[in-house]
Amino acid sequence: MRKSWAAVVAFLLGAAPVVAAPITAPPAAALGNGLALTPPMGWNDWNAFGCSVSEQLVEQTADKIVSSGLRSAGYQYVNIDDCWMAGSRSATGDLVPDPVKFPHGIKGVADYVHARGLKLGIYESAGTMTCAGYPGSLGHEQQDANSFAAWGVDYLKYDNCNNLGIPARQRYQAMGNALARTGRPIVYSLCDWGQENVASWGGSVSNLWRTTGDIDATYGRMLSIFHQNVGLADAASPGAWNDPDMLEVGNGMTATEDRSEFSLWAEMASPLIAGTDLRHASVTTLATYGNKEVIAIDQDRLGRQGRPVSMTGGLDVLAKPLADHSVAVALFNENAAPAKISTIASALGLPAANGYTVRDVWAHTTTATAGAVQAFVPGHGTVLYRVAATSMPGRYPPHVMLTTTAPAWLAGTSATVTSTLTNNGVGTAADVRLGFAAPTRWTVTPLSRTYFARIPRGGTAVATFRVTAPAVLPAPITRSTVSGTASGHAPGGTWLATASRPVELSAPVKPPFHTFSDTTAVFGAQGGRLAVDGAGADLWGDTDQYSAIYQHAAEHDGSTTVVEVAAQGRTSEWAKAGIMVRDDITAPGTSPGYLILAEAPGKGYVLQWDSTGSGHLDSNSAPPNQGTATAVYPSWLKLVRAGTTFTGYYSTDGITWTRLATATVPGATAAQDVGVFTSSHSDGTSGEADFSDFTQH
Repeated sequence: MRKSWAAVVAFLLGAAPVVAAPITAPPAAALGNGLALTPPMGWNDWNAFGCSVSEQLVEQTADKIVSSGLRSAGYQYVNIDDCWMAGSRSATGDLVPDPVKFPHGIKGVADYVHARGLKLGIYESAGTMTCAGYPGSLGHEQQDANSFAAWGVDYLKYDNCNNLGIPARQRYQAMGNALARTGRPIVYSLCDWGQENVASWGGSVSNLWRTTGDIDATYGRMLSIFHQNVGLADAASPGAWNDPDMLEVGNGMTATEDRSEFSLWAEMASPLIAGTDLRHASVTTLATYGNKEVIAIDQDRLGRQGRPVSMTGGLDVLAKPLADHSVAVALFNENAAPAKISTIASALGLPAANGYTVRDVWAHTTTATAGAVQAFVPGHGTVLYRVAATSMPGRYPPHVMLTTTAPAWLAGTSATVTSTLTNNGVGTAADVRLGFAAPTRWTVTPLSRTYFARIPRGGTAVATFRVTAPAVLPAPITRSTVSGTASGHAPGGTWLATASRPVELSAPVKPPFHTFSDTTAVFGAQGGRLAVDGAGADLWGDTDQYSAIYQHAAEHDGSTTVVEVAAQGRTSEWAKAGIMVRDDITAPGTSPGYLILAEAPGKGYVLQWDSTGSGHLDSNSAPPNQGTATAVYPSWLKLVRAGTTFTGYYSTDGITWTRLATATVPGATAAQDVGVFTSSHSDGTSGEADFSDFTQH
């Protein structure tokens, strides 16, 4: 359940929050109940729906798992999370399903799910209450286990909220014993947030155990959880799995980041529990969840978790031995920019051989290498290979690595790009042609030779091109993809390779506007529209990171500033975009006279200001963890200044205005900088905000 609940419980108990610790002792022997011999696969409602769970949702999702082909791909558990029950137990002390949410009870839902060849999961907490405040199972373990068994439950997620400080192992063992006594096979999943060194004993009590706090649908949080879980491989084995939490695929990360999460979870032999609304999932999301070659790596019967081979500079290589003596290799680029990631067969634990097959389980292609395993990996991306020794590598096309440069373009400008091909195959690559592909209305002109009759084993070929971007863009910031291409002849036909790079093409910002960023950002301005694609950890207290398009010294007594916030990337529920005023926008952390009127995707509208003249935002129009409402796009923001007092308004139609708050800002000079800004509230992750019709008078 949500990590914030854990902090609340710790505070109420007067105890310091416990953080996940590395294994300090060998993991205990596996539970041995014969269940979850491969990592469980299924769906859980919490990530996408929170407390908005219902019988209809669960049954519709079960139908979608069947109709989409996910059941045949291995997904079998349909899991209900918190908030499924009534607020109190029955007169006899039994848990009671909420009669409105589940009119046919949990037994009725279980029967529906079972009839479709699937299994049902339920949620409870090893405390006096669940994380959402419903009756917990502490002291009721056998009674509740008996109810679960009678209802036909096949999987129990057992949380850690409101635990009274009782040691986790004691509380979790009590429910484990109770489940065993029911005689029904129920997969047992501990959710203690990685506390109390759970990886060292979780396998003796349960089938899987959470190794981290809660995930959310941001790349930064996914990356943090990966780092916490990746070093715990010693604890995993058939029937006993490290659980880095449910998948956020389809909930707001990019398609590349979604693919990375799915690849890394499979490489780490993690449970594959979908956390999105499968009923309305996109084709891309369903294809990611349904990739059977990736699933096969996760579900391999050897039951080994992938281990790091190298993790240097955010370029990671993981290796997972498989039952057929091949090795699943994940090449993960943690960084924003594309990068080459390399390893060799011996480092992966493979034996000496004439060569090795390299199966790309996302591209569904097979090549052969003499030993080098490489890829040009997109930012935040993962290439996942299945590598095996072979006595006849000549049957396959060569394992080549193609890299390409891609500088930042402004509209109407040209740049020289370079494509480089490396032949990692066991023999000569013949009849090789290099090219460069760009979108419509771009122009590409070769500047060097592009045909190579022969590239020896280990050799390279290089070609350069002049690439010109169009002068007029459909939006101030336009995303495109450019790709280096390569082809050649091999046994069985022609081989092809591509090296794609995303590019952000921007229309230049011109006076009277200026730009500033103390983090990574791209700016665009065209036809009355402004766009900022920027990162930034936060705008509050000592953390003051943002990107802005602004007018210098344009804010004054009596001025009114209005802008439409047309769209905003949901990098965090507290990402912010809107109007900023400050004596000097180019001096974050120090300049006084500081105020923002902003919209946040998960919080609505907020006015924040520096009430002391320290140069730090410290006051908020709403309680720290609340905004006004869910954000609406487009929305309009209006800021009115009278002396050093500012009043913020918002509107969802640009006509009817709602007053948000008024603030007095000490240190505001007679003429201040004013403009639009964004801060992603996710350090290192960029998010775009689009604005229209900025007016200031």
